[in-house]
Amino acid sequence: MKTIRVVAAVIRSEDKIFATARGYGEFKGQWEFPGGKIEPEETPQEALVREIQEELDVKVEVGDLIDTIEYDYPSFHLSMDCFWCNVTEGEIKLKEAEDARWLSKDELYSVDWLPADMGLIEKLGGVFG
Repeated sequence: MKTIRVVAAVIRSEDKIFATARGYGEFKGQWEFPGGKIEPEETPQEALVREIQEELDVKVEVGDLIDTIEYDYPSFHLSMDCFWCNVTEGEIKLKEAEDARWLSKDELYSVDWLPADMGLIEKLGGVFG
């Protein structure tokens, strides 16, 4: 099975985290943390800075690794490095997502998360809020 390596940003502002709904593809409308594929010769942190700039038109500071989520989708294996991030420059603009929300700890389960991201939500419950 093919492995796809991606990064995800858990952008935090006060007591909320930022989530987006996919605007395209097989999982359109389902919720995820913004991010994307790691290109050859890129570190996960470099990939995250680039992806967030492309998707949200902001600069982020990449903080600590929260976890690496491993998840088997039907046609590929996903390996997702998830980092705490802070917006350091700009206002968030949705360039690819169809919707976005700032979610408090009590609202984490109010959206339809992608399965891999759900694994991260379960881990965040104990360290967020």
